[in-house]
Amino acid sequence: MHIDTQFSIFMVNKPGVLAQVLNEFAAAKVNVVALTMMDSVEHGVMRVIGASQVKVRDVLNRLNMPYNETDVLCVMLSNKAGAFATVAQKLSQAHINISYAYCTAGARGGRTTGVLKVADVKKAMKVLQGHTEKTTKKKPSVRRSPASRK
Repeated sequence: MHIDTQFSIFMVNKPGVLAQVLNEFAAAKVNVVALTMMDSVEHGVMRVIGASQVKVRDVLNRLNMPYNETDVLCVMLSNKAGAFATVAQKLSQAHINISYAYCTAGARGGRTTGVLKVADVKKAMKVLQGHTEKTTKKKPSVRRSPASRK
């Protein structure tokens, strides 16, 4: 679990704008860690977390794209039913509001990252501290003999 910087990029809602921004990220070798997109009639808003905040900022400034930066909470989750619900429930019980949330695609080891915009990031981290400790412990692997696999 960690705090990261999310960029909310305000884009004209027309063909090619998203492709242009993503191509510029690729050319600058920005690894996109998480991304979500929403639209309205007038504009689209892309929320993105990049591995290098400096590079993301440079690309957006070069493109003259309006954006703002927000601290978000990134929580490692098991890629299984109910994992994100458990996090939301713990925050709810601590009276921490989630303004919005989204998940990344599954990563190695069956893990995914939940991205949460919460009112109090540090309080949310304290509440979830026990959650991440429990989910990061791995069960010991047991090798079975070839005869017992049949």
